[in-house]
Amino acid sequence: MALRWSDYLDRWLEEVAKPRIRESTFASYEMIVRNYIKPKLGRKRLSDVQSYDVQKLYNDMKKRGLSARTIRYSHNVLSSAFKQAIRWKMLIQNPCDLCDLPRLEKTEMKYFTPNETKCFLEAAKSDKHFPLFLLAIHTGLRPEEYLALQWKDIDFDQSSLSVRRAIVWRRKGGGFFFTEPKTKKSRRSIPLPETVITALGDHRRDTLETRMKLNPEIKQLDLVFTSEAGTPIQPKNLRDRHFFPIRDKAKLPAIRLYDLRHTTATLMLASGENAKVVAERLGHASIVLTLDTYSHVLPTMQKDASDRLETLLFGT
Repeated sequence: MALRWSDYLDRWLEEVAKPRIRESTFASYEMIVRNYIKPKLGRKRLSDVQSYDVQKLYNDMKKRGLSARTIRYSHNVLSSAFKQAIRWKMLIQNPCDLCDLPRLEKTEMKYFTPNETKCFLEAAKSDKHFPLFLLAIHTGLRPEEYLALQWKDIDFDQSSLSVRRAIVWRRKGGGFFFTEPKTKKSRRSIPLPETVITALGDHRRDTLETRMKLNPEIKQLDLVFTSEAGTPIQPKNLRDRHFFPIRDKAKLPAIRLYDLRHTTATLMLASGENAKVVAERLGHASIVLTLDTYSHVLPTMQKDASDRLETLLFGT
């Protein structure tokens, strides 16, 4: 009996994808296969899947309102599976090669202005997670990075923190696990200003009694920022119960929790900070990524550079 596409995908996921990619990426692959690919193509025989079938899958995903990014990600998963089938001499060509993909629309980046950032932090002072938000804005860390911080990552003597891991929440089966940071450049050390160090020191003292009462398994996590039970904070809870209420209380623009990172980068670049320094702060793989992501700041940077050069040359 000919191998069904559904059975092949299971085999490919377990034997090829799983050993090669991070657990968080594998979870995303599984979700794509389970929710989008199998329902449309799973019953077909592997050798019967044609470019038309794959194109129809992408078109149907678009009609359902799925983003171009999701469709392109599904395409990458599907194409990788087909490529392996070709290596195993099960197919001759990759049906994905002849498919058209939706263009990625560049969405307008949202971030707080300097005054809005000050208003947000002022409103956040009454929230128990004020130290978290203060740190997030000063460092530009990703949520999965600052929610994975342990006290050993904070160097109070050197006024710095080290990013050594990230937290990932499982979509399937629940729970969480810690993993390596997103890229090699994501493993980084970031200097902390006195305001952040002071806030973290106060936070450590304020939560000491609570931490001492935790069961050994939870206490061993040694997390800087936790829920009431001492467990890791779920990003959704941080967003819905703390970030949104603070943002709305201050009557600020409707930006996302992740946009605090964009706020950090934008404010640093707009203040004239070297793009390489910003790239290192964000843990970007290259300075090109930083400049491309934050291209909206470039016109202002160019104008400021011209003004500085004129002052240097002519003293005006």
